[in-house]
Amino acid sequence: MSNQRNSRSVSRRTVLKFGAGLAGGLALPAPMMSAWAAEPTAVGTYPAGVDGSSVFIGICTPRTGTYAAQGEDEIKGYELAIEHLNSGADLFKKMSPKTTTGVLGKKVLFDIADSEAKPNTAVQAASAFISQKKALMITGSVSSAVAVALNKLADREKVIYLPCISGSNDTTGKDCVRYSFRECFYAQTAAQAIAPVLVKALGRGKKIAFLTPDYTYGHTVRESMETVLGKLGDWTVATNQISPLGTTDFSTYLLNVSNSGADVVVNINFGRDAVLSIKQAKQFGILNKMTLVMPYNTPFLAEQVGEDVMEGVYAGTDYWWTIEDRYPLAKLFNTEFKKKYGYNPEWGANAAYAQIAMWADAVERAGTFNPPDVIKSYEKGATVQSTVGPVHFRPEDHQLVRPVIIVRGKPQKKMSSKDDFYDVIEIVEGAPLMQAPDAFGCKLGSYT
Repeated sequence: MSNQRNSRSVSRRTVLKFGAGLAGGLALPAPMMSAWAAEPTAVGTYPAGVDGSSVFIGICTPRTGTYAAQGEDEIKGYELAIEHLNSGADLFKKMSPKTTTGVLGKKVLFDIADSEAKPNTAVQAASAFISQKKALMITGSVSSAVAVALNKLADREKVIYLPCISGSNDTTGKDCVRYSFRECFYAQTAAQAIAPVLVKALGRGKKIAFLTPDYTYGHTVRESMETVLGKLGDWTVATNQISPLGTTDFSTYLLNVSNSGADVVVNINFGRDAVLSIKQAKQFGILNKMTLVMPYNTPFLAEQVGEDVMEGVYAGTDYWWTIEDRYPLAKLFNTEFKKKYGYNPEWGANAAYAQIAMWADAVERAGTFNPPDVIKSYEKGATVQSTVGPVHFRPEDHQLVRPVIIVRGKPQKKMSSKDDFYDVIEIVEGAPLMQAPDAFGCKLGSYT
């Protein structure tokens, strides 16, 4: 690498030295012109971030606050993926076939910052990764507000950003950017996947009580669910109870739900907010008279609220470990995750692993870390093998086309193991669930 730096330095000095001669019509020798032409154009942290035997990625995810548990789960997926990437593990190579060890022969280093699920905190941490450590890629999120904020940072700094969990339509809708790619399912696909199951199981003309967290994720999930259930089953809204993120006492909202006359309570809360709102809904007796639906659910929620509470609950999710019977890479991922951590993986860990693998695959196919070339590699829409089958990114909005998994809580007596909480009702193909690429206002912007 020192030789490369020296050759660049010589090329610049030579051009300056002969500048006057060039102005007078003289030409540099061909080798010198070739060396100057080969100088890479700086974009974001490239090429500074590849000047060595390793490259750096920054992980910003919540380790404190209402989404801390999901953040820690993501971290486990990132750690396993980077370990596999640097060692050339078999699972990783099945998702990124050109990988040997590292990416383009460079070891991947990383650091983790606590975003606290707060946009400003996440932006500060990611900015430090970019300016101080020349991060070539940043990743991580549970809050869609964080994902949207990091989208904007990534596009401004010209550094690729990969959200992990982000359910808002806006992330690849009106707030989409050229420098971001989302792996997980989202409000529109959640609603389109679960609504037919609900109408078939519960009937037409039902009344809904929504519990909605007050930010972009909550509002877009609520809007999508209301729209799709209204069209498919003539379901109407009895009440929409909107609570701030991080609410601990849901009693006022739940009293309104209890008195609403609803048949179904659609709880859009996530993380600790979901745990607390469900436990308190049980105390209010709401779950005895209303069917609970979780359109955007982390399945190990059942471990925190009690499997008896989740019995009969309908939920949409990104990944559930029992799909290993259908997908060979899911089985291999479960095996590798349990070997390292001692239990079956949660959704966030799978999403984190997938984002690292698909990034490595895009870089390897591009043959360079140059961000515009890596983005164009993603945008070719190449099929990637994953734990949920073949998937690909849609070039128009950078959304992964992937299935949505619909589950229903099992009775305790039918659980085959301590974490066998759900029956998989349906795995719904992704493409038919998705809106037109420009339906939510996506305009990607430029590469440089």
